Amino acid sequence: MALDGAFLYTVRNELLPLIGGRVEKIHQPSREEVIISIRTKSGSKKLYISANAGSARVHITENTVDNPQTPPMFCMLLRKRLGSGKLIDIRQDGLERILFLDFECVNELGDIVTVTLAVEIMGRCSNLIIVSGDGRVIDSIKRVDEEMSRERMVLPGMEYTLPPRDDRLNFLTCEPEDIKERLAGTQPKELSKALIRIFEGISPILAREWAYFAGRGAHIESDTISSDQLDRLLFTIKRTREQVLSGECCFSVVSDKEGQLKDFSFVRLSQFGTLMYTKELSGPSELLDFFYSERDRAARTKQRANDLFKLLMNLTDRTSRRIAAQREELDACADKDRAKLFGDLISANMYRIQKGDSSAVVENFYDEECPQVTIPLDVRKTPAQNAQHYYGEYKKSVTAEEKLAEQIQKGEEELQYLESVFYSLTRASSENDIIQLRLELREQGYVRYAGGKAKPPKALPPIEYKSSDGFSILVGRNNKQNDQLSLKFAEKTDIWLHTQLITGSHVLILTDGETPPDKTIEEAAVIAAVNSSGRDSGLVPVDYCLARYVKKPAGAKPGKVIFTNYKTAFVKPDRELEQSLRV
Repeated sequence: MALDGAFLYTVRNELLPLIGGRVEKIHQPSREEVIISIRTKSGSKKLYISANAGSARVHITENTVDNPQTPPMFCMLLRKRLGSGKLIDIRQDGLERILFLDFECVNELGDIVTVTLAVEIMGRCSNLIIVSGDGRVIDSIKRVDEEMSRERMVLPGMEYTLPPRDDRLNFLTCEPEDIKERLAGTQPKELSKALIRIFEGISPILAREWAYFAGRGAHIESDTISSDQLDRLLFTIKRTREQVLSGECCFSVVSDKEGQLKDFSFVRLSQFGTLMYTKELSGPSELLDFFYSERDRAARTKQRANDLFKLLMNLTDRTSRRIAAQREELDACADKDRAKLFGDLISANMYRIQKGDSSAVVENFYDEECPQVTIPLDVRKTPAQNAQHYYGEYKKSVTAEEKLAEQIQKGEEELQYLESVFYSLTRASSENDIIQLRLELREQGYVRYAGGKAKPPKALPPIEYKSSDGFSILVGRNNKQNDQLSLKFAEKTDIWLHTQLITGSHVLILTDGETPPDKTIEEAAVIAAVNSSGRDSGLVPVDYCLARYVKKPAGAKPGKVIFTNYKTAFVKPDRELEQSLRV
C-alpha cells in the first residue's frame, strides 16, 4: 500500500504540533473510523483515524462527516478514557506502520494515568487499539479472537503485543555497506521486489521509483546490477532520506488520463512518464484527505451511476425490441397491393363466383398477358363480402404502414436520446452530474418521482476551456445543459460545434463578435471530439457553424437540434491537448 511506514513517518512529523493539546470531542462516524478533535494553542484540529481495510490511515482532516445520533459503544469508551486527556507524545517504532498516541488522562479515582492509542495501518489487519499504562488492551475497534488469528489476538484484558516483524533495514538510518550486503544476499529477482524485502516501511511504488532511477527506466535484476546502477540506487535512497528527514518531501498524487486516482507518494514520481498526470499537494494530511475523499466520491458516483446504467440498458433493450417488432409488422404491410388486387378482381368477376366457393380462378387484367390468379375465399361469405374483406385488409395495411413508419421514427429518435444520456453518464464525474441526469430522465417520464421536499442541487456550470488564442470554449455536461448552451446562452456570432453523426456534447466558442483564428476552431473541434463517443477513434468529423444557424425542432428531445450553413473539420481526438486547455 502507498501509505507505508515512510509515509507514516511524514504524517507523524506533521502531527507533532498537536502534542500538548487536549481532547475536545470524539466522534465515530462509522464502524471503523474515529475523529478526535484536539484543542491546541493554534486552534482545534480534527484527527481522523480509519481502520478500514481499503482506506486505513491517520491524518488531520478538514472534511465534515455526519455522525450517528447514538454514538457506538467504542466511541463511548473512548470518551470515557480519553475525555479532556492531554496528548503527550506521538511515537513510531522505526518505520513500522503503527503510530502510538500517548494521552495523559484522569481515571475514575482521580489518578493521572497514561492511555495509548495504537493506530495500526496494515491493510485488512488495520486496527485502533486502546492500551492502558500497564500495556494491556482495554478494547479495540476490531477485536481479533483465536479463530481470526492464532499468532496475535487482540481482546480486552490481554497484553498488547506488536505484530510479527521481519529483520529489514531502515533506509533512514542504515549505511550504504548494509544495503550492498543485503542486495548481494537476495535471491535473483526484479530489483524493486528485492528492495521491498530488504527495507522496512517502503511501498511498491517507492521501490519502483528507486529502481526506475537506478536503471534509468530499464529493467534491473538484483543479481545483475552494475556498479553504475548501484551508485545511482544508493544516491536516490540517500536523497529520499534527506527529503524525509528535512521535511522537504514532494507529496504527489497520480491519476490516469480519465482522471481516476491511482496512487500517491511523498516523492516526485517519474516512473509513469506521460502515462499519468501528477498533482502535488502541500502536506501528507492534505494529500490523504484529497486522495481518499476523491476516491470515496468516485465510488459513490459509480454506485449511483450503476443504477442509472441498469435503467438505461433496460430502456434501450425495451425500445430496440419494440422497434424490431414494428419493423416486422411493417414488412408484413408490403403485401398490401396484393390485397387490393384481389378485391378488384373479385368485384370484376362477381358473376362468376358463388357463395360457398373456397377459391376463385380469374384473369388478372392488370397484367398485359392476363395470367390466371387463384384467390382464396371464405366459404361463409358472399363474393361481395369477400371483396370487402380484401379491401379492408388493404386499408388496414395502408394505415398501419403510415403509423408504423411514424412510430419507428420516434423509436429511433428515442434510442438516440437514450444513447446521448448514456454517453453523458459515462462522463459523469460527480454526484451532482448523476442527480441532474436523473432529473432529466424524470422530466422525460423515464423515472418516477420519488417524492421528498428537498430541492435538487444547483447544476454545475458548463466545462470551460481556454484556447491558445485566448478564446473561451464551453462544453455542455448533459442534454439539458446542451440546449441551454446552444439556444439560450449563445450569441448569434458565437461558433457552435458538434461531432458529425456521433453522440457528443455541444461545444461553443465565445467570440465576442470577433472572428477566431483557425487554430482556435481546430482546438475546439478536438475538444468536441474528445467529449464524444468517438474519443477513441483515429479521425472524427466535427461540424461547426455560427450559433444563429442552430435551431430546435418542435417537440424534440433535450439535446436534439438542427443546423445549417455548416462546415466540417476532421480532427484526431487528443486528450493531452484537451486537458491542457481545460480551465
